[in-house]
Amino acid sequence: MVLINRASILFRALWFPWLLLLVSTAILITSASPTRRGPRLGTVLRGFDRTRTPDSLQDSSAASKDYVTHFYDQTLDHFNYQPQSYTIFKQKYVVNSKHWRRGPHGAAGPIFAYMGDESPINASVGTIGFLTDNVRRFGAMQLYIEHRFYGESIPAGLSFKKALGNATIRGYFSSAQALADYAEIIRHVKETLSAESAPVVVVGGSYGGMLAAFLHYPHITVGALASSAPILSLDFIVPENFYGTVTKTSGGNRKKPCYDFNEFWSSESVDGWDWQTCSEIVQPFGRGANDTMFYASPFDYKRYTEYCKKKFGIIPRPHWITTYYGGFHIKEVLKRFGSNIIFSNGLRDPYSRAGVLENISKSIVAVTTAKGAHCLDIVQAAKKHDPEWQIQQRKKEVRIIKRWIHQYYKDLQKSW
Repeated sequence: MVLINRASILFRALWFPWLLLLVSTAILITSASPTRRGPRLGTVLRGFDRTRTPDSLQDSSAASKDYVTHFYDQTLDHFNYQPQSYTIFKQKYVVNSKHWRRGPHGAAGPIFAYMGDESPINASVGTIGFLTDNVRRFGAMQLYIEHRFYGESIPAGLSFKKALGNATIRGYFSSAQALADYAEIIRHVKETLSAESAPVVVVGGSYGGMLAAFLHYPHITVGALASSAPILSLDFIVPENFYGTVTKTSGGNRKKPCYDFNEFWSSESVDGWDWQTCSEIVQPFGRGANDTMFYASPFDYKRYTEYCKKKFGIIPRPHWITTYYGGFHIKEVLKRFGSNIIFSNGLRDPYSRAGVLENISKSIVAVTTAKGAHCLDIVQAAKKHDPEWQIQQRKKEVRIIKRWIHQYYKDLQKSW
């Protein structure tokens, strides 16, 4: 059972190139926005490899003919019964069943479902190392699901700009609706392939990791790998001095220049994430004492609200997301109601400060590395000369997931 379950972050370099990008982002946010919203760690870093040029990073989804794109007739509103609730839009998902095989006693093989985040799914398809490295070992299917309002999954047949500019339509742009979308598509895929007995493991990074942990549909999945998921960044749960953490993470030891992240960052992803952080995912990041390269600028909720009212005509609801998913006293909540979640974090990731860094129970575990970076465990495929700490982190995650799947098949056999 899983009670709690941003573009995604493919990061094929070591930690410092992304840190440079993050600092650059912080500088721009400082000069351009009064709200100090949390920086996206998504599209900019997806597929990031120092040996590749920006032009080569635009679309990695055509990597293999084995990846088949589908569009599901998705319901606009899962939770109400107004006439508009029944509006259908096309939601994109991609399947690779090359290595999918039967499980024990003829049951369907596992499905690894990647939770799309605040970007088009294309750049994730076939490039999430944890999936591509392990599907053969597990005999698993890869399933990538695009988040509503991003990429090609725009409701009402509108362009992104028109959809986001429509006050009625954008009201359906929320994490809860997105999670219901994922549950619907997973169920649809299993039914279509006569694979109702397939165990599903959901995987996500950063915002996508939050979604994986927040997926409270226990009959849909057997577990979640939530990489660098800052679930404690919400509703003032942790201290706000985000940029202080960034600048104190480590000293620089690289001379590689930063890429121009404007070439990677689509305006749609930026505006979409603006909406999400203005409406429900309020992350009160700021800068505290004047002891870094940035001048002190604490999070100012009044100015934040003014920004959101000016851009979208709405007032943020900072307390709703922790009310809906849980947040405060998260350890106690998860001990009572949650199970089968891996929270993985690298301490060189500033977001780790808002992550789960200690085991909560026997089945809700933290896999933490001192040298790891943002989502590095899931986005970077294994390489011959990987450091031992990285190898051991992956091995531990695989062992835990093996145990989930083994127990699932064991329980399934008993029910037959």
